[in-house]
Amino acid sequence: MIFTVTFNPSLDYIVGLDAFREGEVNRSEWEQLYPGGKGINVSMVLKNLEIRNIALGFIGGFTGKEIQRRIKDFGCYTDFVKIKSGISRINVKIKADQESEINGQGPDISKKELGELFKKLESIEKGDILVLAGSIPAALPEDTYESIMKLLENRGVKIVVDATGELLLRVVKYQPFLIKPNNHELGEMFGVVLNKREDIILYAKRLQQMGAQNVLVSMAGEGAILVDESGKVHEMKPPKGIVKNSVGAGDSMVAGFIAGYLKSQDLQDAFRMGVVTGSASAFSETLATKAEVMKLLDELSHKNEGGRKNADY
Repeated sequence: MIFTVTFNPSLDYIVGLDAFREGEVNRSEWEQLYPGGKGINVSMVLKNLEIRNIALGFIGGFTGKEIQRRIKDFGCYTDFVKIKSGISRINVKIKADQESEINGQGPDISKKELGELFKKLESIEKGDILVLAGSIPAALPEDTYESIMKLLENRGVKIVVDATGELLLRVVKYQPFLIKPNNHELGEMFGVVLNKREDIILYAKRLQQMGAQNVLVSMAGEGAILVDESGKVHEMKPPKGIVKNSVGAGDSMVAGFIAGYLKSQDLQDAFRMGVVTGSASAFSETLATKAEVMKLLDELSHKNEGGRKNADY
C-alpha cells in the first residue's frame, strides 16, 4: 500500500481575471476550488494512474470536511485525523497578468492529535511506500519528519520525502528511498548556485553520501536528473508542450516515479514515468490524467528508436 501524508491540507480557491488592481474592487472572471497540499496532489495523481493509496494528515472544521469530501469524490481513500479546534486553511491563488498567492497558516495541532497520526503510521508494513510531502506547520515540532522516519526505521518501508532546505537535510540520515529537491533547492541546501549539470550531479551525490538512496532533481523546463542508488546518472529533457499550470507538477513527478517503479521495479522506467507525469500536469489545467500521461509516453516511444511500449502502465 502507498500512504501519503499532508500535514497542512488546504482548500485552494483560485480566481482568474485579466488584471489585478491593488487597492480596488476586483471581480473574478472565473473561479475554481480544489483540495490542496503536496501529499494530496500525489494521492490524486496516483489515483488517476489507477494506483490505490491512502491520504493521511490533519483536517478540521467546515473546510476540512470539504477537503475530505472532494478527495473522496475524486475516488481517493482517506484516513485523516480530525482536529478539535480550528479549521483547515484556505489558500487564495490569483491568476491575472501576474500570479499571486495568499496561503493560510493552518490550525493548531495538539500533541494528542499528532499521536493519533503516529498510531495510524504504526500500521504501515514491510513493502509499503510512505510519501512525506511539504513543510512542517508551525504547530508541530520541527523534527516531526525525523520522528516518523525513526518510528519506521528498519521495517522495510520505502519512504519518499519531498521537502526543502534544512528539513530535507535532517532526514537523509534515515536513508529515504527517494528525495526530490529541484535544482534551486539543492543549491540552497549547500549555499551554492547550481547552473551546470555537472554541479547538480555533484551535489546530488553529496546527498547520497549523507544517506539518501535515490536523488531526483527536477529542473522545470530543463527536465530532470536522477542519481540512483547504484550511482548511475539518468538525465531526461521534458516532452514538448505548452505549460499551462506549474502547480502540482513536482508532486506529479513523484507520483509518476512511484507508479513507474511499482510497474517494473526499474529506476530508469520510474524516472521516465516521473518526468512524463510531471510534464503532463504542467501541460494541463489540472493534475495529470492517465490519458494525458499515456499520450506523452506514446509520443516519446515513437520519437526514440527502440522505445519501450507503455500500454501496461
